[in-house]
Amino acid sequence: MLATWVCKTRFERPLEEPTVPVKHLEIEQKYDAGADFALPDLTGSPGVAAVDAARTYELHATYFDTADLRLAAHGITLRRRRGGTDSGWHLKMPAGTDSKRELRAPLGRPLIVPARLAALVASRTRGESLVPVATLETVRTVVHLRDAEGTLLAEVADDLVTGRDVRAADGSGPGADRWREIEVELGEGGGPDLLKAAGKQLRKAGARRSKSSSKLGRLLDGAIVPSPTRQARADARARLVAATSNGKGPSVTTGETVLAYLAAQVDAVHEQDPRARLGEEDAVHRMRVATRRIRSTLRSYKSVLETDRALGEELKWLAGVLGEVRDLEVLRARFQERLDGAAASWLEELARRERVAYRRLNAALKEPRYFALLDALDALTTDPPFTESAGRKARKELPGLVTQAWDRLSKAYEGIAAADAEDVARHDTRKAAKRARYAAEVAVPVLGAGAKRAAKDAKRIQEVLGEHQDGVIAMEHLRAAAARARTVEDAFALGVLYGAERAAAEAARDRLAVTWSRTLGPSF
Repeated sequence: MLATWVCKTRFERPLEEPTVPVKHLEIEQKYDAGADFALPDLTGSPGVAAVDAARTYELHATYFDTADLRLAAHGITLRRRRGGTDSGWHLKMPAGTDSKRELRAPLGRPLIVPARLAALVASRTRGESLVPVATLETVRTVVHLRDAEGTLLAEVADDLVTGRDVRAADGSGPGADRWREIEVELGEGGGPDLLKAAGKQLRKAGARRSKSSSKLGRLLDGAIVPSPTRQARADARARLVAATSNGKGPSVTTGETVLAYLAAQVDAVHEQDPRARLGEEDAVHRMRVATRRIRSTLRSYKSVLETDRALGEELKWLAGVLGEVRDLEVLRARFQERLDGAAASWLEELARRERVAYRRLNAALKEPRYFALLDALDALTTDPPFTESAGRKARKELPGLVTQAWDRLSKAYEGIAAADAEDVARHDTRKAAKRARYAAEVAVPVLGAGAKRAAKDAKRIQEVLGEHQDGVIAMEHLRAAAARARTVEDAFALGVLYGAERAAAEAARDRLAVTWSRTLGPSF
């Protein structure tokens, strides 16, 4: 059974290409069926009042991947399909258990992958060419399940598939493979209860749960090698979870603890990469935070991991590219909220700058420099450069390392009053708060409540200082915009906004002392 929930999204960000991919969220489950399988009557399923007459289509699909099947190794499929009701290019990426995000583009040219789709998998291909690896010929018989009002609840597809491995240029690959499978796709009115009931009926009729989540995976099963770097990160996280959930926490090493945290952040960079390229909500922010967490952890735990300084510089570069977009996003949203949706000509310039920043971001994420950084992060989590300290017991080593980060925060905070440029000192204190927070987050699985409290305290300081910094940046922008104001109305609005931002920044500044007085810091 293939269960699909379709969710079309209008992208708010201007993309580099004029054609925006249509996006879907697909929840899949497949069932294999024998030649004698007969589709059961599904009218008894929850909410189903009618079943439309069956319709048959012939589908012709060519699947693209790198020569070493990097996309398939990460559960990604990219195909060009003709026939049926959705001819075109389809890119499917994992989005959780039994779930995939699908993006589509028009048919275009047979052997040229649309640039936008190719860019969305660039973090996996890293410059390698996308070439045909398989073809699938499918005879699909479809029936639609509807409720009493005629709303589509689900589409049930009975597929007769003929697949061919076309990687060998001389045609010496294996012959055709043939099989039959049943898929169910939820329509706008369908729900989990229908999927569960339909699945039960399919199994009762003789269908079997498919071992593969995609047709390509079934066809090339023996040739697809799981990504070793992806598996290494999953193993690192699983080992820490197992060790801290079964009472063996005291035996966990510092290296294992730090590595598990870094693995989660590297996974987050990969997960957010395509979403950031599409300009999806909060994706750039999440990718930036993951990048900063990695860099901060390498600094706070340099006694555990001996990394090249260049890695930190490259992480700083990536955070900066993401930060340009994020800062403009925050400013635009902040001003639009204060204006309560009212139009303002000067905001158009801010929107234009944001679009330019997105173009620069997309260009940066195609650079060999970015791919080299991803390679370095893979190497870091696959073969971590542990020091001798990494082998020591985490429960003994982590308290001191977390406290060191907090002490740096305390020193930065105490230096604000004596600083010549207090705003700069506050910004430096905010960065120290982030570092203390991330250092504590690393230790939470081992140190528990004490580390969690330290992370929350640091976060509160970070947020107050962040509100102040946002106000300072907003005032700087408003001053510059006021100098270019074209109308009295714009000048007046900018002045009002400036006053509001100044009040907000001063209020955050005044809350800092109270917030600091309520923090306890590390206590282990």
